[in-house]
Amino acid sequence: MKRRVLVTGASRGIGLATALRLAADGFDVAVNYKSSQAAANEALARILAGGGSGSLLPFDVCDRPGTRRALAEDIQRRGVFWGVVCNAGAIADAPFPALTGEQWDIVLRTNLDGFFNVLSPLAMEMVRAKQGGRIVAMSSLSGIAGNRGQVNYSAAKAGIIGAAKALSRELGKRQITVNCVAPGLIETEMIDGLPLDSIVKAIPLHRVGQPEEVAAAVAFLFSQGAAYITGQCISVNGGML
Repeated sequence: MKRRVLVTGASRGIGLATALRLAADGFDVAVNYKSSQAAANEALARILAGGGSGSLLPFDVCDRPGTRRALAEDIQRRGVFWGVVCNAGAIADAPFPALTGEQWDIVLRTNLDGFFNVLSPLAMEMVRAKQGGRIVAMSSLSGIAGNRGQVNYSAAKAGIIGAAKALSRELGKRQITVNCVAPGLIETEMIDGLPLDSIVKAIPLHRVGQPEEVAAAVAFLFSQGAAYITGQCISVNGGML
């Protein structure tokens, strides 16, 4: 039987690339999305067309009771998850003096609260299954180095690293690893409109990354070869830091 894994925010960008890669590696992938029904349907169709298996699992990671309910119902129908990729995220950039409370809240609720909202219902299910497991949380270069105009985003992504390191110590004896992946500039809609011609000059590899390159790091952490790696943060940033 294939091991089940959940990828949040899997309808596009890094989440989509990760879902496709894990499906190609033989996992049964639950494709989470909030509202992009058409994109999620296409993601699942691509998984199935590639010979993989998966299902759709809609919920909003900001909605704590809704997330808990959706996960409980899915586990009852399809079984416990062996792995989780906390990828769903949001940005609302502004210089700090102009940053509104709403911009702070939506970014922290999606990125950092989402970590708790998803993993709180799942961690004990994974422990009770006694099969080990993998958890990967998506951080960011902004969470390591900070970034102008992203105090909210940097705070959330730095918090994810700390949370993952602490959780790795709690779940280690259960053979459940917990790690982070921290992308730099990746070719997704999040960098639309940026002056890339000038930005790439500051990247040692002189290019932006591809979602598939981030997915490859996640896939490694889900592999048997990474069974002794936990509490770490792997940067995928072209050498920017």
